[in-house]
Amino acid sequence: MSASASATPNTSAHALIQVLAANAIDRVFVVPGESYLGVLDALHDFPGIDVVTCRHEGGAAFMACADARVTGRPGVVMVSRGPGAANAAIGVHAAQQDAVPMILLIGQVPKKDVRKEAFQEIDYQKMFGSMAKWVVEVTTPEELAVAAFKAVRVAMAGTPGPVVMVVPEDVQQALVDQHDWIATPEVPSQPAPDGLAHVHTLLSRAHKPLIIAGGGFNRPGGREALMRLAERHAIPVAVSFRQHDLFPNTHPLYAGDLDLSTPAAQVAALDASDLILALGTRLGDITTQGYTFPAHPRPRQTLVHCYPDPHIVNQHFAADVGWVADPTATAAALAELPATGEGLARDDWAATLRAIRERMAAWPDAAGRAVDDRIPFFQVVQALAAQAPADVAICLDAGTFAAPVYRHFPFVYPQRLLASQSGAMGYGTPAAVAAQLRDPKRRVVCMAGDGGFTMTGNEMAAAAERGLPILFIVANNNCYGSIRLHQARTYPGRYVGTDLASPDFTMMSRAFGIQSEYLTRADQLHDAIARGLASDAPYLLEVRSSLGAILPAGVSHAAGVDLAPRSGHQSL
Repeated sequence: MSASASATPNTSAHALIQVLAANAIDRVFVVPGESYLGVLDALHDFPGIDVVTCRHEGGAAFMACADARVTGRPGVVMVSRGPGAANAAIGVHAAQQDAVPMILLIGQVPKKDVRKEAFQEIDYQKMFGSMAKWVVEVTTPEELAVAAFKAVRVAMAGTPGPVVMVVPEDVQQALVDQHDWIATPEVPSQPAPDGLAHVHTLLSRAHKPLIIAGGGFNRPGGREALMRLAERHAIPVAVSFRQHDLFPNTHPLYAGDLDLSTPAAQVAALDASDLILALGTRLGDITTQGYTFPAHPRPRQTLVHCYPDPHIVNQHFAADVGWVADPTATAAALAELPATGEGLARDDWAATLRAIRERMAAWPDAAGRAVDDRIPFFQVVQALAAQAPADVAICLDAGTFAAPVYRHFPFVYPQRLLASQSGAMGYGTPAAVAAQLRDPKRRVVCMAGDGGFTMTGNEMAAAAERGLPILFIVANNNCYGSIRLHQARTYPGRYVGTDLASPDFTMMSRAFGIQSEYLTRADQLHDAIARGLASDAPYLLEVRSSLGAILPAGVSHAAGVDLAPRSGHQSL
C-alpha cells in the first residue's frame, strides 16, 4: 500500500504498526515512555490493536510471554529506554527459556547521541545479545517497517524466542511508504519416507518405547497428533518440564512429567525404556534430570530426537535418528503407519509406568503430618481440582506453593497450565491477566506465593480496570519458601534473608476494587473457592499457608516475622 493510499498518517511509526497488524498482532503491552512517543501516537490510529497499560515493565513483558504461549504469535511489549528496558529484561529471559515468540520494542536516545553514554542510553546488543534471537537498532525511518517484518519472522522461526527492536526517538515520525507485508509461516516439515520406515522398524522391535513430549506440540493439532501416535503404537508419554497440559493426565498412557522434583524411582522406571522418541522437546537440563536421563552424551536407549531447529538436534545427546522437522507433522505421519504394539507386552510396560505415576500423584493424607501453622497448600490445590472447570487456565508463579499443582492436579486439555520455565517470580499475575484478556470466557486462576505476588501483584490493576474475572489465590507463609527449604536442608536453623513481613493482601486487593477473603482453616477452602470461581469480577483469596508443611520433617521452621491476627473473612 502506497503512502498516498493510506487512510491514516504515513509516518515510520505507522509503518511499523501496520506490519504488526498485518501479521495478526492485535494486542500490545506497554509502559509508556517519552522515548517512543511516536510509536504510541501511531497506535492511536489502529483501533484493532488493544493497548494494555501496565504498571511495571517486568509485568508487561511477562504478559507478552503468556500471550505468546496462548496464541503462538509474537507477544509484543513496548518500553522506554534505560530503566524501562532493564526492567523488561526478565521477560526476554523468560521468552528464551520458554521458547515463545516475543518482540520487545525499546525507545532509544536520538541517533546523534547514540554511543555517547547519553542519559539512559544502553548498548542493547551487549545487554540482550546472549538472550535474544536478534537485536536490531534501527538507524533510518525506512528501516523501521523492514525491521518489524523481520522481527516477526525471526521470533517465530526454528526455536521461537525473543527479538529486541531498538528505535531512536527521532526515526519514528518521518513520512515513509506503508506496507502490508505478511510473514508466510514455515511449511511444516516431516522426515522422508525412508526415515519414517526406519523408525517404524525400530518401533516394531521395541518392547518399552517412551515418548518425551515437549512444547513443540503446543500448537493447533499438536495434542491431537501426539494422542494418535501414542494410542496407535501403545507408547507411554512423559511430558517435558512444565508441559503438563499436552497429554491428558488421566490417560492410561500418561507416564508423568519430567520436572524439578521427579522422584528417583520414577526416573529409574522411565530409564528402563529401550526406545525414546523425544519429540518437540529441547531435552534441556531439567527435562533430562541434569543430563542424566537419557545418559549424556550417548543414551543407553535408541534415541529419536525431532525438533524444528538444527541447533537443538544433537546439541547435547547423540541421537540415533536426528530429525530437524516439525514434531506435529512427524507424529501425525508416524501415527498413520501400521500399529506396532501387538505381542510386545506394551500394555504391561504402560501399566507399570502408570502405576508409579498414580502413586506419585495421589493426594497426601491431611492427617499424615500434623502442622501447627495453618493450611498445607496441597489442600488448596485439592479443593480447586475438585471444582475446576473443564477449560480452566492455571497461571502459576514460582515457588514451593506450586509443587502440589505440578504433582497432583490432573490436567486434561482444554485445561491449561501457564508457568514459566525460567522459574521467575512475578510471572503469575501478569500471565493471568494476559490469559483472561485473550479468552474472556475461560476461567483463569492465578496462584502465587506472598513473595512472588508482591513482585508484580500490582498488575491486578488491569484485572480491576477491565473487570476480568480472575481468581487470585495468594499463599502467605511470610517467607521466601523455596529458598527457606534449601536453607533448611543445607543450613538447618540458620535462616537469613528469607523472612517476609507481608502486607494484608485482602486490604491490598480491596484498594484495587477487588473482592477478597482471608482463609485460615482448611474447612473454609471449598466454599471460598466456589465463590471465587462463580464471581463475574476479579476475586482474591489470601490463604494463611503452612510453612512447616513444605520443610523437611523435624526441622525447625520458626520465622522472625509473624502475622498479626486478622478476621477470618474480609470482603467488599
